[in-house]
Amino acid sequence: MVDPAGRTTTRARGHGAADVFGEQRTGTRHPLVAAAMVLPLATLLAIVFGGWEAVVTQASSVAGMLGR
Repeated sequence: MVDPAGRTTTRARGHGAADVFGEQRTGTRHPLVAAAMVLPLATLLAIVFGGWEAVVTQASSVAGMLGR
C-alpha cells in the first residue's frame, strides 16, 4: 500500500517530474504558452457542448488580461 502523505511531502518540497528528467523549473509560464495549451481543448468542448458564446466571452477576457 502506498503512503499518500509521502507523495504530498515530496511535492511540497518541490520535487516532481521535472526533477526526474533533470530539468529546472523557472516557476512561471508565459501566458501565450498557457493559452496555446488550453485553446484546443476549449474549442473542442465549445463545439461539443454548444457553448461558443461563453468561450468567446472568456477569450476576450483573457485577451484583455494579456494586453495589460
